[in-house]
Amino acid sequence: MNIAQIETNLQNLIKSFSKETFIYELLLAYGLPKASITRLQKGNLNLSKTEGEISWKKKLFFQEEYKEDLHLTISELIKSIKHQQRFVIVTDYNLFLAADTKTGEKLDIELQELPKHFDFFLPWAGMEKAQHRNENPADVKAAERMAKLFDEIKKDNVAASEDDSHALNVFLSRLLFCYFAEDTHIFQDGQFTNAISSHTTVDGSDLNIYLEALFEVLNSDKKSRKDLPAYLDSFPYVNGGLFKDAHPVPVFSRKSRQLCIDAGEMNWKDINPDIFGSMFQGVIDPDKRGSLGAHYTSVPNIMKVIEPLFLDELKEELEKAKGNPKKLNDLLARLSKIKIFDPACGSGNFLIIAYKELRRLEIAIIQHLQELQKIALGFNSKNEQLSFIPKSQLTLAASFQVELFSRIQLSQFFGIEIDDFAHEIAQLSLWLAEHQMNVEFQKEFGKSSPTLPLKEAGKIVCGNACRLDWEVVCPKKEGDEIYILGNPPYLGARFQSESQKKDISIALKAIPGRNSLDYISCWFVKASDYIKETWSEFAFVSTNSICQGMQVSLLWQNIFDTGNDIKFGYPAFYWSNNAKNKAVVAVIIVGVKGALKSTKKTLYLKGIKEDASNISPYLTVGSNLLIQKKQTSLSNIPQLVFGNQSVDGGFLILSDQEKEDLINAYPQAKRFIRKFYGWNDLSKNIPRWCIWINEQEIDEAILIPDIKERIQRVKEFRSSGGEVARSLVDIPYRFRYIHEGKSNYIAVGRNSSENRKYLPADFKPSTDIAGETIQVVYDPEPYLFGLISSNMHMIWVKAVAGGMKMDILYSVTICYNTFPFPSISDQRKQEITQCVFRILEERERHSEKTLAQLYDPDKMPDGLREAHRLNDLAIERCYRSRPFESDEERLEYLFKLYEKMIAEEKIKDSLFEKEKKGKKIKN
Repeated sequence: MNIAQIETNLQNLIKSFSKETFIYELLLAYGLPKASITRLQKGNLNLSKTEGEISWKKKLFFQEEYKEDLHLTISELIKSIKHQQRFVIVTDYNLFLAADTKTGEKLDIELQELPKHFDFFLPWAGMEKAQHRNENPADVKAAERMAKLFDEIKKDNVAASEDDSHALNVFLSRLLFCYFAEDTHIFQDGQFTNAISSHTTVDGSDLNIYLEALFEVLNSDKKSRKDLPAYLDSFPYVNGGLFKDAHPVPVFSRKSRQLCIDAGEMNWKDINPDIFGSMFQGVIDPDKRGSLGAHYTSVPNIMKVIEPLFLDELKEELEKAKGNPKKLNDLLARLSKIKIFDPACGSGNFLIIAYKELRRLEIAIIQHLQELQKIALGFNSKNEQLSFIPKSQLTLAASFQVELFSRIQLSQFFGIEIDDFAHEIAQLSLWLAEHQMNVEFQKEFGKSSPTLPLKEAGKIVCGNACRLDWEVVCPKKEGDEIYILGNPPYLGARFQSESQKKDISIALKAIPGRNSLDYISCWFVKASDYIKETWSEFAFVSTNSICQGMQVSLLWQNIFDTGNDIKFGYPAFYWSNNAKNKAVVAVIIVGVKGALKSTKKTLYLKGIKEDASNISPYLTVGSNLLIQKKQTSLSNIPQLVFGNQSVDGGFLILSDQEKEDLINAYPQAKRFIRKFYGWNDLSKNIPRWCIWINEQEIDEAILIPDIKERIQRVKEFRSSGGEVARSLVDIPYRFRYIHEGKSNYIAVGRNSSENRKYLPADFKPSTDIAGETIQVVYDPEPYLFGLISSNMHMIWVKAVAGGMKMDILYSVTICYNTFPFPSISDQRKQEITQCVFRILEERERHSEKTLAQLYDPDKMPDGLREAHRLNDLAIERCYRSRPFESDEERLEYLFKLYEKMIAEEKIKDSLFEKEKKGKKIKN
C-alpha cells in the first residue's frame, strides 16, 4: 500500500460512509489485513464490550461520542488505555479527534478534512512520519547585539597578528560565558554586568584592567585568593581552562563599555548555545555579517542526522528495557561509553544537541528505574558493579551519600574545527550545555553535579580535518561505539581554493579522478576509513552532488570497497532557518554504517519514514550498482550529440534587429543567414540568427562588407584566445562544429528545473542551427521524442543526473546513454508516435506560450498534460503490462533493468572478445 493509494482510499471513504462500518473502512484504507478487520468487526479482537467502542491491542482505541465534550473524552481515554494502543480516536462524525500515543501528536479536525491528514495514521501502513522540532529565534537577536559590541571594540583594537585575533576570540568567549553565568545561577543574578556598571569608570578607560583582574580571579580557587576586594572575591572559581591562559583584554571607550552593559541586560538564560554559537561566528566575520546566522544548521535538521544515526535506536532499546532494572542500567552504562565525533564541528552545534539528547535519554531511564522502586547504588561510579536497593531504603542509603549523578561526560565528545574562534566557542558552548542539562537533571531528581568548577570540555582540536589523523583526535579501540556526524563544507571543483585542492589531493590520494569531486568528499572518505570493519557509523549533511552524476562512481566505489554501506538517507530537500535573511540550501543527509553492524535501513521520502532492503548511492531503494558513464547508448537508441560550438566571440551571432539591418543593407546576405538556437532562445522563444557559410561560399560571402568585417573580428578573437580558439584561426567564417541533419532534429536542453515532470524538447527543421547549449538527435524516428519527453525518462534523469542545487544537468553520457529502455516492436513505436503528434498538436493550440511556460508544472495546459499522460502510459507499456503505482516503483524497476542490461552487455562483450581471440589463433 503506497501513500497515493491511501489518500485515494480516504477520499472515497469520506464521500460515502456508514457510521456502523466507518472505523473498519478507515483501517482497511491503510492496508491492514482484511481477515483481521473482519475478526475485529465480529468482536473476536475487540477488547471492549461497550457499544460504540473498539479496542484493538497495540492498534487503536475508538469511541463514538455524542453527549460529552469530545476533547474531555479523548484526554481521559489517553490516560486510561491499557493495551498499548498506538492511536486513540473519538468522533461524533462531524468532529474528528485523534491522538498518537507514541509521538504525542494530536489531530483536531472536521471529519471531511481527514484525507488532507492521511499521514497521521501512516504507522498502520508500516510508515513512520518523521518527527522534528522547532527552534528558538531569540539566538539571532542576541548575536546582533553582540555584533554591535564587537564592531565598537574593533574600532579601538586593531588586530595586527594572529595572536591578537586569537586573544580577541578568547575574550569574546569569556564574555559570553559571564553573560550566561549571571542569568543561569552559575554567578549571582546580574553579578557580572552590575560589577562592570559599579566598579569601572563611565568613559571605559579602566574596564580592560578590571576584566583582566576578574578573569584571573575566575581562574583561582578560594584557597589561593589573597587580599581581594569583596566585589571580586564574591565571584566563584570557574576552572576548566576557560580562564586559564593570560590574554590581553581589549581597551574600551565610553560607547563600547555601555554596549557591554546593554548586552548584559539581555536575558541570556533562554539562549541556545547550540544555535547561538553559529550566530556568534557571524559576529566576527564581516563577509557573513549581511546574513548573520544564515548558514547555521538548525535544530530540526540536526535531529534529522542524530535520530536515525543513533538516537532512535537508543530510544527503542529504552522501550524494550522498560520493566527490567538490569537492562535499564545496562543501557545507562552504554550511554556513558558512547563517543560522538564531529570532524567539522564549527561552534559545536551538532555536538551540543547530541549531548543534550543523550542527557535527556539518561533522565528518562533513571525515571523508569525510580518507577520500578529500584535505584542503582554508587551510580556516580563508572567502573563499579551496579547493585540495587529498594526505594523504601533510600533514606538509609542517603546516609552513605548515595546520590544520582549523570554518567555522561563532556570527555565523550570530540571535534575538529579549522577556525580558531569557532573552536573556542565550541568548547564554551559544551560547558553551557552541560550546565543547562544539570539544571534539567536537578529539576527531576533534586540534585545534580555542580557546574563549577568546570570539568574538562570535549576534545575540540583546532586544525584541518582533511590533513589530521582522526584516530589521534578521537582514539578508538575494538568494540567502541563511535558516531561521526556533522555538516562539513561543500564546494564544487570550480569553487575550491588552492589550499582546498591540496586538501583533496591529500585526503583522496587513493581515488582516481578526485579533482572532479566536491570538497565534502574528503570527510566521507576519511569517515569511511575510520569506521571500516567496526560497529561505528557516520552521517553528514551534504550537497546532493555526491549522489548525482559522475561523482557517484568516483566516491561511492571507495566507500563500498571498505565493506561499509548506507544505513539511511534523506534525498535532496531544501532547508532554511530562523535567521534574519533565511538561507535556503539544497542538501541531502546520508548515514553510513560499518561492516560489522547489522541494522535496518531507512529512507526518508517527503517526510515519510520507509524501510528499505538496501539503499543505493542515489538514495533510492536498490543495489549498490554504480551508474558509469557510457559513450554509446545502453538501449541502442539513436545518438544524442552536442549542438554546434561557435568559439566566435559572438561575432557570427545576430539578434533579430541585426539580421534585419544586414538584409536591408545587403539583400544577397540572406542566403548566408540561418535561424540559430541556444537553449535559452528555444525555451523562451527569443529570435536569434547566425552567419552560416560553407567553404565553397566564402569568396562570395566576403564581398558583403558587414560579413567580411565580422569574419575579421572572429579571426582576431581566435588569434588571442586559448589553444582551441587558435586552432580555428584559419576558418574564421564558420563555427568550430558544423553538424546538420538531413530533415529535422530533436533539441533538448543541457539544464532543466527539478520542478518539471517532463524534460522539455522540441522538433526543429535541419535548416535551423543548434548551438552548444542544446543537445541534438539528428533525423530521429518520431517515437524518440516521446521517450525523451516521458515521465519515465525524467525519473531516471532526476535520479542520476548531476546538477546545481536541485536543478538538473542533462548529460549525454550519464543520463541519455545509460537510460534503460527495452527493444520494442514497430507497433509500439507507432503507438508512441501517435502520442507525440498529440503532444505537438496541444502545443500548437497554445502557440502564444513559450516552451518554458508550457512546461511550468503550475501552468501547464490541461490538454498538454493529458497528452503527456497518454504518452507516459504508452512508454510504460514498453516495460510491462501492469501499471506502475508510484515514481519510486518506476525508479526501482529502472535500476533493476539497468543492472540486467549492463550484465548482458558484459556477457556479450566477453563473448565477442573470445570470438576475436579465436579468429586470431586460426590466422
